[in-house]
Amino acid sequence: MNDALIVSALSLVPKHAVSGCMGGVARARLPRPVLRLLLRWYCWKYTVDLGECVGTLDDYGSLVDFFTRALRPGVRPVDEAPEAIVSPCDGKVYSVGTVVDDRIPQSDTQHFSARELVQGRPGYEGAQYAVLYLSPRDYHRVHTPMAGVVRHFQYVPGALWPVFPAATRKIPFLFSRNERLNAYLHTPIGEVAECLVGAFGVGRIRVVFSEAVSNSGQPATEGAVDHPLARAEEIGRFEMGSTVVLLFPAGSVEWTVTSGQAVRLGQRIAVAGGQGTS
Repeated sequence: MNDALIVSALSLVPKHAVSGCMGGVARARLPRPVLRLLLRWYCWKYTVDLGECVGTLDDYGSLVDFFTRALRPGVRPVDEAPEAIVSPCDGKVYSVGTVVDDRIPQSDTQHFSARELVQGRPGYEGAQYAVLYLSPRDYHRVHTPMAGVVRHFQYVPGALWPVFPAATRKIPFLFSRNERLNAYLHTPIGEVAECLVGAFGVGRIRVVFSEAVSNSGQPATEGAVDHPLARAEEIGRFEMGSTVVLLFPAGSVEWTVTSGQAVRLGQRIAVAGGQGTS
């Protein structure tokens, strides 16, 4: 099926309602044999490495519990160099670069708006960006790229388009239209935006610094907080996957990864102060 037909079919689906139903099933406490069979199929289908997970499959009470599983200590070493900016998640680099004319690429044919992503918050003109996609096999807790203090956040209700390639190639402004929870970290290099973008499926996002939960019927909200976090400390999690967009002050970092590269939590993706190698 070509991209246009896929997107046309998706446009007919009531994505919030379907995502809500999927979320109910994913959070349900299924009979243990049924859940064990489902989780084993999931691990086989998506080649999940159970050796990295805390506990065994019998320790999880629902699909969401497994999806938001913790990792065993030490399986994601964190680059501790003072200048290192680290990946906040496991995933794949969609794109990295500098915002030009308010555009961030989401595919070879489409882009989204940095201004719309952060709801017009000033300071992100010419920002440096990284777009990181989390697949179903990935660890789905999200951490910080560097130490800082969350001073502000936004919950932005929106669409729940899927984020697979057929959608990102055909739907303009996808990442700045979908539901998202944005955290604004005050760091030594300035304010860094960490945007957790929801997607079709469960579409629910939780964060450690607020009671806001996406795709749960809550209204749009934003506000001030004061929540310090260390480098690579958990900031939130996806109950079924999506995408993280990072925005750094203009000229503050130099990328050490490229588009299409797989990354893991704690791995260096950039350096502060222009000391990079690429």
